Amino acid sequence: MNTWQGPREDSPVEKVQPAEVKDLSSIEDKEIDSSNESKYDFESAEFKNIPELVRMVVGFEDDPSLPVITFRSILLSAIFCAIGSVISQLSYFRTTYAPFPVFFVILASDPLGRFLARVLPDYRIPLGKYSFSLNPGPWSTKEHAIVGLAANAGSQGQWAMRPLLVEDPEFIFPLSLQQVALYRSMEGKSKSDHKRAREQMKVFWILVLGTFVWQFLPEYLFPFVASLAPLCWFASRNHNVNFIGAGRGGMGLLNITLDWSNITSTVITYPYSVQVIIFVTFVMTCWILIPIAYFGKLWGSPTYDIMSNQVFQKNGSVYPLNDLIYVDSNGMQHVNGTKYDEVGLAYSGAQYTWQIFMWVASYMSSYVWCALFFGPKIHKLWKARKQSAAYHQDKLREWGVLTLIPFFMLLGIVVSKTIYMPIWTYFIALGFGAAAMLPMSFVYALSGFSVKVGFFNELVYGWLFAAPFRSTCLPDHLWQRMVRCENCFRRSKGSNLFFNSTNYKTHQYQIGHYLHLPPRQVIGIQILANLFALPINYGVMRWVIASKFDYVSGKKKDPLGQWTGQEFKSYNTAGIQFALVGPRKLFASAFFRPILWGFLAGALAPCVIWLLHKKFPRARFDLWNTTIFFASAAVFYGNLSTGPFTTFLVGTFTNFYLYRYRRVFWNKWAYISGAALDTGFNANLLFIFIFLGTTGVKMVHWWGNNADSIERCFAL
Repeated sequence: MNTWQGPREDSPVEKVQPAEVKDLSSIEDKEIDSSNESKYDFESAEFKNIPELVRMVVGFEDDPSLPVITFRSILLSAIFCAIGSVISQLSYFRTTYAPFPVFFVILASDPLGRFLARVLPDYRIPLGKYSFSLNPGPWSTKEHAIVGLAANAGSQGQWAMRPLLVEDPEFIFPLSLQQVALYRSMEGKSKSDHKRAREQMKVFWILVLGTFVWQFLPEYLFPFVASLAPLCWFASRNHNVNFIGAGRGGMGLLNITLDWSNITSTVITYPYSVQVIIFVTFVMTCWILIPIAYFGKLWGSPTYDIMSNQVFQKNGSVYPLNDLIYVDSNGMQHVNGTKYDEVGLAYSGAQYTWQIFMWVASYMSSYVWCALFFGPKIHKLWKARKQSAAYHQDKLREWGVLTLIPFFMLLGIVVSKTIYMPIWTYFIALGFGAAAMLPMSFVYALSGFSVKVGFFNELVYGWLFAAPFRSTCLPDHLWQRMVRCENCFRRSKGSNLFFNSTNYKTHQYQIGHYLHLPPRQVIGIQILANLFALPINYGVMRWVIASKFDYVSGKKKDPLGQWTGQEFKSYNTAGIQFALVGPRKLFASAFFRPILWGFLAGALAPCVIWLLHKKFPRARFDLWNTTIFFASAAVFYGNLSTGPFTTFLVGTFTNFYLYRYRRVFWNKWAYISGAALDTGFNANLLFIFIFLGTTGVKMVHWWGNNADSIERCFAL
């Protein structure tokens, strides 16, 4: 047995415990197999720099002989990876969704793994040096953990900066610790541990079944409960009141939702300080800025629909995109310059326009925040990174191979003109991507909040390459060509060619680090998971297009407001504005020029917070992360503003009241409940799509499913 080595005595990492991260130090002995404090001297040089949160949750012994990647773990990884791929791809076409619940995988894979260990024959597959046993012995904790990592990797995709972020104790990755706490709870060996696990599983499946049944109401039978708009009930024919109270196409003031897809387990997994920031930005966006623009007729309203993320001509009519495009003899798409001169700029509504401002500000804020709060430490952290004695470390040449394979694959796509992209912009993209990875990763490592940079990607590309309408994959983003956009859907989903650095999810590597998984095997299972998930994603994408094309393309209005393809519409709008029109023409206009102030706002805001934090350290101004603030303010609520108010209320109850005043109860049931609710919703979504959506079965219209307005906000 090896003991996990803590940081060296001269490590520059301070003994910190960020307040925004949940303190699990009150977990009782019976809630984890034993108390770490009784086994280790945490005042010793080996442990003193490890945050208390990590010391109380993570186990420090390791048995390198335990199996990790086995036939059993690969089989279960494939099963859960397939489920996650289907759910995540379906969800991407929807307005709201609950993320694929990795806690469900953690809970369900363990009994399945133990079952396989009982029934599989102890037979060795003869493959020479690669021979393996179908059943190498008892189901191990490391096999259990690798299945969860594979399922999450297959449904999302992963990137990391392991030596700097993963191996340093200051970057605790709150979502990782939550999963580690669950893993350790389930691996307990005492009778009380087994009893607790049985109780949790019983409650888990009860909640899954209850949520599965309940979701038929907001998703199919009784959508009225998905968006309860009390202001509309008392003035259903007053347009202004309807706009203020409606959650669909309105401000959503005091709007309550009973649809879990509008809430999700972020009420448990996000630190409460992050939830406060998100709600404050929602209030600022939907309850302050939108009414100012709407009733004050500012920023292009009402000429450009404030609740739309589509593009318009100057007079407010639909932008005639098809009329601007022609295809040459080589199959390349170009812009009809004469027609463009007639049509002019592509305008957008006020909410979408300030969304671009906020995304730009969040991007700049991440760099400045990183420099101010972590700059002095980065070099020292790199020098003080730990080396594991138990496992053969990844060598530089191995990382080089993993980097060069996708590098040359993408380069081949660019060179072959499969998509039009000048070669020089490809190298610039890699540079920007590498630069963006570190500051964005810091935000995620400390808070669990993932920052997107899609709009900034399009903007910078359009600025670098001024020739019109040659942005990567842009033509295939257009709804009229949706059937041809296989590779671009993958791009939009997160693996975009330009600045391929935004969805790194390094917490997967942190989980492996906490649970002592060999780094090579963590990387290997993620590669296998992504290769397995890719064709499944593609098949589900084609399935959605075939069955929901009229809704996601905008030809028909989805009465439930869910199959809107909102993310794609935003990418489409960004592509038109930043590639067809181009940033230079766009920002030369008085309408779009204020967006440029977002660069300055993003650079100055962290400076103000940093100065306040230095002046008043006990006030914890550092919790007010400006990158999260701007990124949250950039969320588009145009289609659906119901949910955030309810989410904040539920989050306050769970992660403030229960966490602070009922800690033992929270420790035992919080993660289990969140996983069960997400699982029940996703199971219901899958069932409705497969058995009702594709068969043409439709719900008859009645009072709770009004054809004009399911919220009964008839004036809209």
